[in-house]
Amino acid sequence: MTTLYGLKNCDTCRKATKWLDRFGVPYTFVDYRDSKPTPETLVEWAGKAGGFDALVNKSSTTWRQLPDGRKAPGSQAEWTLLLREYPQLVRRPVVVRDDGGFSQGFSDNGFKKLFG
Repeated sequence: MTTLYGLKNCDTCRKATKWLDRFGVPYTFVDYRDSKPTPETLVEWAGKAGGFDALVNKSSTTWRQLPDGRKAPGSQAEWTLLLREYPQLVRRPVVVRDDGGFSQGFSDNGFKKLFG
């Protein structure tokens, strides 16, 4: 089974769900504004993404509007606090498969590789 984490009104998440529907890939969609990821989940995602810096969309409006002091978390705890407060900062969608497969963002070729 595949879980797609994102925001229901995000264009990229919509493209990803349409792709999964078109190719018959069963999935569950979780809007992480409604169901915020736990700190443990955020740490796991960061590990798979290559760190918290890679997990965050730094070109987003939300990131640009943060006070400068919030843009440089110095610890894992500060990162998880920031991402639980602003889940929309996570680059989306986040795709987690039961077999350990993980991806972030959407591209046709990326999904073809992930789902064969």
